[in-house]
Amino acid sequence: MLRYLPVRRIHARQVLDSRGNPTVEVEVTAGEGIVGIHGYTARAIVPSGASTGRFEAVELRDGEKGKYLGLSVEKAVNNVNTKLAEAIVGENALDQMNIDRLLAEADGTDNKSSIGANAVLGVSLAVARAAAEGLRIPLYQYLGGCHTRKLPVPMMNILNGGRHADNTVDLQEFMIMPVGAEDFSEGIRMCVEIYQFLKIILKEKNLSTAVGDEGGFAPDLEDSRDALALIIQAVERAGYEPGKQIAIAIDAAASELYEEEKGVYYFPGESKMKGKDVFRDSSEMIEYYEGLLEEFPVVSLEDGLEEDDWEGWKKLTERLGDKIQLVGDDLFVTNKKRLTCGIRLQAANAVLVKVNQIGTLTEAMDTVRLAQENGYRAVISHRSGETEDSFIADLAVATGAGQIKTGAPCRSDRNAKYNQLLRIAEQLGENGEYQNPFKGFSEETV
Repeated sequence: MLRYLPVRRIHARQVLDSRGNPTVEVEVTAGEGIVGIHGYTARAIVPSGASTGRFEAVELRDGEKGKYLGLSVEKAVNNVNTKLAEAIVGENALDQMNIDRLLAEADGTDNKSSIGANAVLGVSLAVARAAAEGLRIPLYQYLGGCHTRKLPVPMMNILNGGRHADNTVDLQEFMIMPVGAEDFSEGIRMCVEIYQFLKIILKEKNLSTAVGDEGGFAPDLEDSRDALALIIQAVERAGYEPGKQIAIAIDAAASELYEEEKGVYYFPGESKMKGKDVFRDSSEMIEYYEGLLEEFPVVSLEDGLEEDDWEGWKKLTERLGDKIQLVGDDLFVTNKKRLTCGIRLQAANAVLVKVNQIGTLTEAMDTVRLAQENGYRAVISHRSGETEDSFIADLAVATGAGQIKTGAPCRSDRNAKYNQLLRIAEQLGENGEYQNPFKGFSEETV
């Protein structure tokens, strides 16, 4: 059995993400013999977020206004080709924990701000892929083991708002989850059909069918209830039963609405449509969500409050934590220290996992493990600035997270993940598992 697969070569380049912004691609060759002849070469491309938490690992950008409006990543690319290559060339690609430790040590900061989280992560993911290639096994099996078989239920974003769209919808994402599907393939089909019927309904109502950053439709609507009502119409037009076959998930991205000086959340779109300013404090936000739950089959709420309102999150969890999944994204930023704090305070009951928030594969998987060991769910997630890289599809299966959030079915950067999961589902065949992740909540919810 192969036990040693030395990293032979690392090369990074600047490529483009789904928003047309530069990002880092890393190519790693591992194996014995002459490079390129007896080696295994793999690539990874790093995504980027628009709605980002203050506590995320730092994405290194050049800041030169004359190049890509200051967003070029040539410094990060150079750091990969020099400092990070020096740190891990010759190391065993099969020892991911050691590779990631060396990468973190080369940076030397808690938030990857020296070399850049985008530089570090590109190497981390590419090494893992090269190792899987060297062992000649699928990436999900390399990361998760030979008994890996749990396929995720998709959180498919079909209506966008907030920072992800130029419309009047204030909450950032409205997603559908095929909790009643028999398997992953059927779940994808159900979601795509609903997405297409939503487009038909929007056209019938003379509403925009333009899409946001993650491919969800982005019409101007009066408020979130209108968005949810449209989704219910689409679910029913597609022939499915809301709350039984299809559930709804929301990403509020409340940190983007929060006005720190006033200590309230401002809803600019709703204010514009209603002709008066709409503010809500923390308690009113909780009441607002409770009202939505009473009307619609919402099973998951992400970032319902801002990223530093620990007391508010405790109250939100006390009120709704036994009814729905409460996901911390900006709250936890895939960081074990912040998740540990949340577990201690009983704030939220799930963590969103974005590998570029923390910077290495090992740290991301450690966060998933910590969540699962403490009864928290984990949701593997893309970013709004995505790429054709499908790594998170394998990661979702490898961790057994049971849920994946990766956008609408209308852009290749999003469909790359869905298509990879369809391939994995086919490989697993009858051994694959697909389960409703919300059976532990009250029957009223699902």
